[in-house]
Amino acid sequence: MSVDIYWRIAMEGDQTSLHRPGSSRGGFAPHLPDALAPGRRGGGWDGFTHTDYMAEVIRSAEDSGFVGGLLPSFPHTDDPWAAAATLAAETRTWRFMVAFQPGFLHPVQAARMTATLQRVTGGRIVYNIISGGGGPAQQWWGDDIAHDDRYARTSEFLDVLRGVWHGGGDFHHEGRFYRVKDGGLPELLAGQPFPEIYFSGSSPAAIEAAGRHANYYLSWLEPFDALAAKFDAVREKSPKPPKFAVRIDILARDTEDEAWEQIRLGWSAEPDLDAAEGDSVGARRGREFTAGADTSDFRALEVQPNVWGGFHRLRPGPPFGLVGSYRQVADRLNELIELGVDSFILAGVPHLEEARRVGRHILPLLKDRAGKAITQ
Repeated sequence: MSVDIYWRIAMEGDQTSLHRPGSSRGGFAPHLPDALAPGRRGGGWDGFTHTDYMAEVIRSAEDSGFVGGLLPSFPHTDDPWAAAATLAAETRTWRFMVAFQPGFLHPVQAARMTATLQRVTGGRIVYNIISGGGGPAQQWWGDDIAHDDRYARTSEFLDVLRGVWHGGGDFHHEGRFYRVKDGGLPELLAGQPFPEIYFSGSSPAAIEAAGRHANYYLSWLEPFDALAAKFDAVREKSPKPPKFAVRIDILARDTEDEAWEQIRLGWSAEPDLDAAEGDSVGARRGREFTAGADTSDFRALEVQPNVWGGFHRLRPGPPFGLVGSYRQVADRLNELIELGVDSFILAGVPHLEEARRVGRHILPLLKDRAGKAITQ
């Protein structure tokens, strides 16, 4: 049984460390004096762009043993579809996991776009289906559909997309959100491999939709017993149970003390990143696991060995990640594999250097459920 391990690409720009807030490697943040992308040489901009930086991270991650990478989507990022098309030529094997909300594309157009990318990349496009976290970010997109209805729309979207993909020109659909008549792909695009679907969401509505459509049910990291219970709920709702994937931030060093020192430095910087998350059930769950903890002590957010719930205070994103020595972090990842995880999306700040670090020191320690090394 293989385990696919992806790396996250910092579409929003990258920090130089967890204890130095603010993007200095691309994205849309103000340019800092020592910024890398774009940077200054000889008194002027050197022409090294955010896209160049993402390409460097992709090449580094591929060389480090990752099979592909997640291109996340937020109001303050480049568009992942356009980025995938731009960056595809940087590698011949690396898979592009495009994150998108189905409500902002018509499924017929999504089918044509995806088939085009599959054709030019040799089938290296993967879907990360997200249905939105509500609140101001959702309103930015002009989307005011209620939480559970967003998942109903996502489910219908995927039904239509599959129908068009395999329809041969005579697919018909009359639904709540979409109507299609004589749907199908052009001859030159027909027959491309349908992308694997990574499906996110923690609510009952999300789990039910994932059970119908997901190849991989994708969750943020949580305490392991909660994660196991979530997997069981997905299995119960699935006509054909999906595989499971977990998105995890990593901070690992030679020793546990060195890793926690990096967290201490970030905590001492007192960043103010703990913003509201709309109606996202996953975000609310993540905070509930550490509710009542004494936040004056960052170690109080360690809910089990090496599982720390304070990353959202050091950089935008989910609360939980793994902190410890290389061996400790690898042991926790191996425990998750034993728990039933078939794929990981790992991340670290900064994404370039941490991809190399994780690839060199952690990936070689991972084993599948048969005890075979995942990377050779």
